[in-house]
Amino acid sequence: MPRKKKLDETIAKIAETTTVTPVPPDSATEKATVEKSKPSKKETGEGVYFGNGRRKTATARARLYLPNQEVIIRGQKLSKGDIYVNGLPIEKYFSDPFARAQYTEVFRTTNTAGRFITTVKVEGSGKSGQLGATVLAIARALCTVDPKFKPTLRKKGFMTRDPRAREREKPGLMGARKQKQSPKR
Repeated sequence: MPRKKKLDETIAKIAETTTVTPVPPDSATEKATVEKSKPSKKETGEGVYFGNGRRKTATARARLYLPNQEVIIRGQKLSKGDIYVNGLPIEKYFSDPFARAQYTEVFRTTNTAGRFITTVKVEGSGKSGQLGATVLAIARALCTVDPKFKPTLRKKGFMTRDPRAREREKPGLMGARKQKQSPKR
């Protein structure tokens, strides 16, 4: 108890001797507060919908734009129904017919084929992992457009992240599981 009493006395003395003077705001802090108050496109919902997807070590970030948005990639204005991946048309980036069936199936399932301008940035892994990440990112972006799409996409398996990935190497082994042959045989 005496310790608490002593602490209270010192706090009271400090409070009596100190005076607080308000600091006038400088122009730099005022600008910072004004800039922070501006909402981003994601907050205002100005016709841009986002989705992230991962597969193996690939990460994809998809954006769906409403057709009234002006989207320009490499000097070319995109039109309704265009899908671009890393600045290239998706047909060039994923040229395999199996890949085409996968990324178009997401839009066909929700009856939104040709309704949006879609851009995707994907990095990491190989083409297969990037395709899986892209499909998941587009599916998640479609769910932000309309939450009613989620049960349909989940039933088709587009909302599930595929957890399979390369197993890491363990110390003392020649890879993830391969061992040296035992000499006692």
